[in-house]
Amino acid sequence: MQLEARKIGFYYKKNRWIFRDLNFTIDAGEIVGLIGPSGCGKTTFGRVLSGYEKPQEGTILLNETPLPKRGYQPVQLVYQHPEKAVNPKWRMEKTLHEGGEIDRELLEVLGIKQEWLSRWPNELSGGELQRFCVARALRSNTRFLIADEMTTMLDAITQSQIWHAVLDIVKQRNIGVLAISHEAALLKRICTRTLTIH
Repeated sequence: MQLEARKIGFYYKKNRWIFRDLNFTIDAGEIVGLIGPSGCGKTTFGRVLSGYEKPQEGTILLNETPLPKRGYQPVQLVYQHPEKAVNPKWRMEKTLHEGGEIDRELLEVLGIKQEWLSRWPNELSGGELQRFCVARALRSNTRFLIADEMTTMLDAITQSQIWHAVLDIVKQRNIGVLAISHEAALLKRICTRTLTIH
């Protein structure tokens, strides 16, 4: 299983390219880091790679075929700000069900308590919310995870707990991970290779 960006070009304003002619491949089970200064296009690249944004040039391929336009997306994205990624009008159990059945074992590994399921998003801390976002992204048919500054906003202990759980799960399921971060030390510790975007 391979995810490939082939000659990708993207802009928000015409002819002001954020990146152009960008090639990238990641294999199942591989953990790749992406580092670079703020505003260089890391988040945009993650959004393009996971199908949230359509590039003006090039294609994203999963095993040589375009990403599906309907149904469950096998490339999942976890944002830096979990409060922006959940519906404030849904209790957490409904948010989890959005992608299909709840994997109880996964909730346990991520430290999600049963009583949190009946709560509203504003009743949870950032770390608790992010655990839900990770659980929602790591469905049984997820093949690649784009982790965009996934734990940047969290305290060191919560960061470590979430990454430890995620690395266990992706190893078991042979999921590829693109970890987008400013933290070179984190990427050095968890990644098989690291790319720099300018």
